[in-house]
Amino acid sequence: MPALAIDIGTYSIKAIAGSTGSAVHIKRVAEVFNSTGISVPTDDAASTKLAGIIQALMTDYGFVNEPVRLSLPETVVSTKVIAIPRLSDAELASAIGWQAEQHIPIPPEELSLEYQVLYRPGKKEDGLMRVLLVGVRKKVIEQYVSVFNQVGIEPELVETQMLSILRSLRFVSNDPTTLILHIGASTMNMAIMHQGELQFVLTHLNGGQLLTKTLEQKVGLDGAQAEQYKRTYGLDQRQFEGKVAAALLPAVQVLLTEAKKAVQFFVSQHPQNSVDRVVLSGGSAMLPELVGQVATEFGSEVLIAAPFASASGDVPEKINQPSMAVCMGLLAQES
Repeated sequence: MPALAIDIGTYSIKAIAGSTGSAVHIKRVAEVFNSTGISVPTDDAASTKLAGIIQALMTDYGFVNEPVRLSLPETVVSTKVIAIPRLSDAELASAIGWQAEQHIPIPPEELSLEYQVLYRPGKKEDGLMRVLLVGVRKKVIEQYVSVFNQVGIEPELVETQMLSILRSLRFVSNDPTTLILHIGASTMNMAIMHQGELQFVLTHLNGGQLLTKTLEQKVGLDGAQAEQYKRTYGLDQRQFEGKVAAALLPAVQVLLTEAKKAVQFFVSQHPQNSVDRVVLSGGSAMLPELVGQVATEFGSEVLIAAPFASASGDVPEKINQPSMAVCMGLLAQES
């Protein structure tokens, strides 16, 4: 079944048209600058401006009116994994509202809630079942969907960025325990997968723009130059006399310190386990020499997300592939 996946980031808007399911066939890929600097509008003016950008994207890249799938940024979502006594599906459906009140900081009357059983022990087994809760304010969804309604689009699916990213990475139960770092422009989303199961999702309110602003201040560049120097030289000390790397490193350390806290939290919950792999995703994953820096800091294997690895079709050569993980995860969802 064909679909169009759209990921609205604060720096750019990504879109991929293709078939859905486990074997995605790509028809068209696009990325455009988001001049609003926002991913979810908070007023009518911003909503109208964002709708105009999306309309231009649809027209300029020849996207036809196919079913649209969207991702919600983690900043407006509350994602929790809870452990509770074993319940049947019917019992869980009755109890889930109360559980949400305990774990999701959104009033029940304002809450749109989805949940999924991650693990349920057998009837004769001891242990707790684990349930994923995803909550968002109804008003946020309405504002988000209204942007697309203005250009005649009624989304068929809306889910969180991290759930899309995890699907694009195709985890299985025997994968090593993995920290996923999705470094976007304004946020860094973190998740840990253990035995193929999501443990938690955390969000840090800094991302690639922190690095750009650091270059502006320390090297004396304007915004456009700083963005270009960041992408070109990164943490490579052999380039530009090492000035860019020296300026960026403290800002990168800020992000990695938050990532280490996520690992420490996991280990505190699972003292017998360790995080053995890091996967970098998002637009900043391709920062030169970032992989080496992360490997040094964590002492583990570091990979860059390759969301197109199992897809067919045409992928533009110059596209930042890790930044497309959300869109590819949206398409990978079975219809």
